[in-house]
Amino acid sequence: MPDDHPNAIGTIGFMRRDYVNFGFDSADVIVAVGYELQEFDPVRINPHADKKIIHIHRFPAEVDAHYSVDVGIEGDISASLTALTDALAGHRFRTDCDAPGAGLLAAEFERGQADSRFPLAPQRIVADTRAALGRSDVVLVDTGATKMWMARLYPTYERNTCLISNGLSTMAFALPGALGVKLARPEAKVLAVVGDGAFLMNSQEIETAVREKIPLVVLIWEDGGYGLIEWKMDLELGEHHYVSFGNPDIVAYAQSFGAKGYRITSAEELLPTLRTALADDAVSLISCPVDYSENIRLTDRLGHLDETL
Repeated sequence: MPDDHPNAIGTIGFMRRDYVNFGFDSADVIVAVGYELQEFDPVRINPHADKKIIHIHRFPAEVDAHYSVDVGIEGDISASLTALTDALAGHRFRTDCDAPGAGLLAAEFERGQADSRFPLAPQRIVADTRAALGRSDVVLVDTGATKMWMARLYPTYERNTCLISNGLSTMAFALPGALGVKLARPEAKVLAVVGDGAFLMNSQEIETAVREKIPLVVLIWEDGGYGLIEWKMDLELGEHHYVSFGNPDIVAYAQSFGAKGYRITSAEELLPTLRTALADDAVSLISCPVDYSENIRLTDRLGHLDETL
């Protein structure tokens, strides 16, 4: 469902209660398509175990106290949805009311657009990334704090245009994944969004992209550390250790492979740099310093949201 559809509420799965949970609070039926328990604990969306659940998947559902399936549809997911659509012919979603919590996410996105701090706020990077890409262009988002921010805030309008590694959450998938996407969809602009930790795990694939002449852009959120691990340690322990590391000069590193390199030195530089790199028929790396102090501010805000409900 496109994010500009009036019934879209956003992405679930954040580490704390988020705005999209308002939609589940007011629901009496949940239709879960391709959902698996290890992806997201159902207690977060059905805390009182009082929702009716329709489960559609290729294999039987795992169940627990908060995920007791009322109707299980086992089979090909696409065929199941087509059959369900046919059976519901004539029924329509209501579109005369705002989706719960959607206004809060939109307001956060708008604040990010206007945030001019440097290093850049994660919200600003997400907003500029969205502005640089067309509706059918593809962004691949690596595991880490990048994934948390992009999954929450990046508006997606067409299927398979925002690809995120869930399940085992494989770090460093975005860059080699971008090679495959660009080969499959050469007409689309393709952007790999990676943290610096994930980038260094598979950065040798820049050589592959240059050698095979596969144009794509890699946007590196650079903070010199494992941002998501630091975030979780601060949440659980109140402190963090052994999550920092040194980075190479990303511009020189890109050039050593025969790629183009850009370094962002102010918030105002990111969007024009993204547009320039995406319009170029080349392999480009963009090093963008990120202010991850916003991580704890976000979870603090959402923690207060928990306390008021």
